[in-house]
Amino acid sequence: MWVDKKTLKQYRALLREQELNNKAIDRLYDRLDNVPVVAGKVVGSSCNFPYTEVRTTVQMDEPVESDEIKRRLKIREARQEKIREAVLEIEEFIAGLPDSEIRQVFEMVYIDGMKMSEVADAVHLDKSRISRKISDFIIHAKALKNFKMV
Repeated sequence: MWVDKKTLKQYRALLREQELNNKAIDRLYDRLDNVPVVAGKVVGSSCNFPYTEVRTTVQMDEPVESDEIKRRLKIREARQEKIREAVLEIEEFIAGLPDSEIRQVFEMVYIDGMKMSEVADAVHLDKSRISRKISDFIIHAKALKNFKMV
């Protein structure tokens, strides 16, 4: 599995989007619980012979509003699944990095959202070395990936 720098940088934004999406889903479920109940008519047949048509009044959620909320929920839940998959892909990529030091650097920069200077202090390296390690690894890994594909 290969993840580029642009995708890695999306990690924190995806987590924020996931949180906002969760709140939106909760609000939609609250709205769905509060959809007005209306009287509706259904058509059936009597249970005894001759089977004659019978119209019965029933209580039901207001269909237009209920359907709209359900459609929005479906969209939000589908998006939530895509976000989960993208977050998991990034986490799996970083967890699968072979070198412990580079894995720590990637976690601190992309998952924890630390600045290069903070990462440099944490792993006792120069700030420019942190940026270089990331770039070198991505270039090397991409070249290796392209070589394996041929």
